[in-house]
Amino acid sequence: MKKIILDKYEQSVEKALERGDYVPVKNLAKSKKMFEEAAQNYLELHKTKSITLRVNNEVLIKVKVKAKRSGIPYQRLIGALLHQYAEEKIRLTI
Repeated sequence: MKKIILDKYEQSVEKALERGDYVPVKNLAKSKKMFEEAAQNYLELHKTKSITLRVNNEVLIKVKVKAKRSGIPYQRLIGALLHQYAEEKIRLTI
C-alpha cells in the first residue's frame, strides 16, 4: 500500500482533526442549502445579460470612434464604462 504524502496545509488539517478542533455542524442540511444558494448567487453575478438601450445616434457614433481608436468593440467599451460607474470609479455629471 502506498503512503499518501500530504502538503503542509493538509498536514495542518489532519492535526486539527486529531486534536478535535473541528466539530460537527448542527444542521448540516440547512448549512448545505445555504452554501449551495451562495454558490448559485455567485455564479449568477458573473453572468452577462443583454439589454436594449436607446442612445442618441451622435453619441453612439462618438463612442464607436473612441472604441475603434482604443482597438476594442464599442459594446465592450460601453460595458467597461457601466462597470466603472457601478464600482464608483467614475462619476456622472448631469
